[in-house]
Parts: sequence; structure tokens; C-alpha cells
Amino acid sequence: MTRDDNELWIRRFHPAPEADTRLVCLPHAGGSASFYFPVSRTLTPRFEVLAVQYPGRQDRRAERCLDTIAELADAVVARLVPWTDKPLAFFGHSMGATLAFEIALRLEQRGIVASALFASGRRAPSCDRAESVHLEDDDTLIREIGALGGSEAQLLKDEEILRAVLPAIRADYRAAETYRYQPGPPLSCPVYALVGDNDPKASTDEARSWERHTTGHFELRTYPGGHFYLVEQAPSVTAAIVELMGAPSRT
Repeated sequence: MTRDDNELWIRRFHPAPEADTRLVCLPHAGGSASFYFPVSRTLTPRFEVLAVQYPGRQDRRAERCLDTIAELADAVVARLVPWTDKPLAFFGHSMGATLAFEIALRLEQRGIVASALFASGRRAPSCDRAESVHLEDDDTLIREIGALGGSEAQLLKDEEILRAVLPAIRADYRAAETYRYQPGPPLSCPVYALVGDNDPKASTDEARSWERHTTGHFELRTYPGGHFYLVEQAPSVTAAIVELMGAPSRT
């Protein structure tokens, strides 16, 4: 694994060599590492934030998209190995939560137990839904993006940019919608499920079911909002990360 390859996948916007723990952030379907730039700015230097950049978007647009959770998880784990000299915690939103879970499982199989897993805006892995938006035409996919809101919804205003990013969005939807949990040993790290109280993609009960996937501490927190509740609730969410990770609040 070359340094250049690692830097393609792992973005460190605000290096914090003095931090005891690294927080690995996994984007939602269609998202990019830059989505977590404000999180990195807020949590540094208490934590060193590492944001994952999937292939097929922004500066990686020319690369082949990976369209299964398993393939993404294997690729990210390989790039995270050099960062495991310090404890790793994970924060994933929507598809990113499922991916964070699979990454944490793979690392635990290697004897590396995460400090915590924050699963945001996503039903538990064992809660299946029959979804097939990735099989629909572009117009249907665009309507889905608009209905959920979030940063990608802003792309609807620019037809040229929208058409350029649709392949990555479709690949991510395929990864999220075709994922099926394979029963096995649960995680042993704490799991914190965070969800909007009006999220059409993850009900409170589905978020609560994350408790089944760890033998460690579990906690569910709900926030006002829909699928992208964390955009408006960012101060509360970052404060919760600091609180739950046991770090002093930033002044």
C-alpha cells in the first residue's frame, strides 16, 4: 500500500498528532469525505478525524466505483491498517453506518477493537428493507435524492454536475440496497445509534435494533429532523460524540 494510495482513501483535513483517538468518518450514499470537513474542524484537536473518500467522486471521479459494501469494507480496512497505532472510533451516516459496522467487524477479527461505533441515520444491519432505487431510471433516482435532502439535493440545480455524479450515487445505492447482513459474532465495542425522529429511511425501532449487534454498551439518541437531521443538528451531534467518547468539551 503506497502513501499516495492511502491518501486517496483517507483524508486528514486537520492533523492532530496529539490526539489519543482517531475518529473515522464514512459518508452516506453519494457523499464524499468533504461532508465531514466541519466535523473535523470542530472535533480537532480532541480527536484526529479521518474522512474516507470513496472512488468515483470528486478528485476520484475517473476511478471505478465500488458497488458492494463488502468490497468497500475490504478496501477501507486495508487503508486503515497504518492508522491503527492509535485507537479508532467510527462514525457513519446512512450507508456509511453499515459500512462502518462491516469495517469494525473486520478489524475485530484482526484483534483490533474499535473504541466506539456511531451509527447515524441507518437501520440496524439485521433490519432488511426491500429497496431497489438503484435499478430505477435516472429521473427516479434524482427524485429520491431531492426527497431526502442533504448536500446532494443541491446538485439538482445544476444538470451538468448532477449527471456527472449520478454514476457514483447509483453505485452507492446499489451497495446499500443489496447489502444483506450475515449472522455472526457481534461487535464488542460500544454502539451509539443516532437518528432523526422523522427519518423515512430509518425508524426509531430500526435504529434501536443496533443493540443486537454488540455485546458492549448501547445507547439510542433521537434528534429533530429527517434523514439528514445531522446537518441542522451538527452542534448537538458533535457534542454527543465528545460526551460519549469521554473527552472534555472543547472551549
